[in-house]
Amino acid sequence: MKLNLRPKTEPEVNMTSLIDVVLLLLIFFMVSTSFVKQSQISIRLPEADSAAVVEDVPVQIDIMITEQGIYLVNNRELANSRPETIRNALRTVSGGDSNLPLTISADANARHQHVVTAMDIAGKLGFTRISIATINDPVEQ
Repeated sequence: MKLNLRPKTEPEVNMTSLIDVVLLLLIFFMVSTSFVKQSQISIRLPEADSAAVVEDVPVQIDIMITEQGIYLVNNRELANSRPETIRNALRTVSGGDSNLPLTISADANARHQHVVTAMDIAGKLGFTRISIATINDPVEQ
């Protein structure tokens, strides 16, 4: 009996399918990748001078009235008690900001007219947050 021996064949890997899959992956990544170019703006910022002095605007304005009718605005005595002087002092101290709180405190022996004058001037300048300071007598507590 004569047996036909077949020659052994080496198994082959089909490369066509592998190439198709790799090309599909390449196309997928190319389409899904975003190519965004970051735009840059060149900004030239100003530099501050160290010699410049900025005057601080107070957080609160205090008007004190003594027994003699002398006005003190933020502990600085005014030259006279005329309404124009008080008005100019309030404008200067507030820097034109009428939203600042204003406190009026007067000596117990000061005339009522001096307090009313200070309130009137502050009201005409547009101050709405006006309060009158009082001192509790330690004997009554």
